[in-house]
Amino acid sequence: MSDVALRMAGVYKKFSRGEKHDSLRDLIPAMARGVLHRVAKPLELKQQEFWALRDVSFEIRKGEAVGIIGHNGAGKSTMLKHLSGIMRPTTGRIEVKGRLSALIEVGAGFHPDLTGRENVFLNGVILGMSRAEIRRKFDEIVDFAGLADFIDTPVKRYSSGMFTRLGFSVAAHMEPDVLIIDEVLSVGDYAFQSRGIAKMRSIVSSGATVVFVSHNLGAVADLCSRCLLMGHGQLAQDGPTSNVIQSYMKQISAVRTPSADKDATIESVGIRGEDGPRLGFDAGERLWVDVRIRARKRTERMACYLYIKDKQYYTIFSISVERLGMPLLTLDPGETFTYSFELKLHLADGTFHVCVSLLLQDTSHVLDIIEPVASILLTAPGEVVGSANLYPTVQQLVEAPGEVATA
Repeated sequence: MSDVALRMAGVYKKFSRGEKHDSLRDLIPAMARGVLHRVAKPLELKQQEFWALRDVSFEIRKGEAVGIIGHNGAGKSTMLKHLSGIMRPTTGRIEVKGRLSALIEVGAGFHPDLTGRENVFLNGVILGMSRAEIRRKFDEIVDFAGLADFIDTPVKRYSSGMFTRLGFSVAAHMEPDVLIIDEVLSVGDYAFQSRGIAKMRSIVSSGATVVFVSHNLGAVADLCSRCLLMGHGQLAQDGPTSNVIQSYMKQISAVRTPSADKDATIESVGIRGEDGPRLGFDAGERLWVDVRIRARKRTERMACYLYIKDKQYYTIFSISVERLGMPLLTLDPGETFTYSFELKLHLADGTFHVCVSLLLQDTSHVLDIIEPVASILLTAPGEVVGSANLYPTVQQLVEAPGEVATA
């Protein structure tokens, strides 16, 4: 018996960008054109059509946890909607073996005027659970979602996070053979995200299959041993998660196109660890950023800045060569200079963006800027929340008899 849980073979999906018909005069000819073109071949694109998926083929075996990553519009969600049966391909074959639970759109299957309790039963039945099974698991579902105090409140009064927690909890407790999750955990708070990842891990350990789409590369690396990289509707890479994430981060790094009209430019930037160029690091490791600057005209008193942004693109660290004790840079035409910044990565788990800028110190005029140079993936142990890792420890203080503890 085959151990393949999911299979896509030569799947294509096309969509139309759509037409707006403001009058009956425009609508009738458009309908006539639609009838006349129904005999068009599946792999031919008509005007206004585009490929959302193009020749996608892969297999996922039972018990695998597979991540799917890629830029917005790469085809990730469209692919999951095909796997879950929400959409049908233009051409190609899809196979799903076993009981499937999909959480692709927050609140799908929920009625806003019904209470959380009523929606648990409604959504559970839609997913294929029996009423007896829902009753047996009801308390566990509510406890996992953390909504015991609001379970009899209409869900239209729920926040988006509450909505997501309840929907995920129902889907995860139906004991699926295949669980498909599309970026919904990002709506919940950190504690719920941790519970959600732990639940998906327990589902995998039970022998089920998990397909996880997320922009949280740390969560994908934590859960999935294998990863698919989508790009422009095509499967760009399929392999070990660490390799695929490295490829993706190289893709999203800035492509350098030096401008000929600048007095001085950042010619190149390299990122390396102790063993050479790479983009994956453990918290506490050392990272070097080598910045090469070239002048096209004589340029005086330049300052080079290095800064780090978190996954929301907030600047969490910034330093300049001047603040590190180096003199401001002056270069004649054609001259180059290379700085090498060394950092200790006291950062938490997640994705961070390395950025570099070059400016005239006296006027703050920006000569060149690269945001980001590259994106790096940090792996940190423990349950550190936020951007920094301060390597916390805790111990009990033993009070002497008669001492009074003060805040």
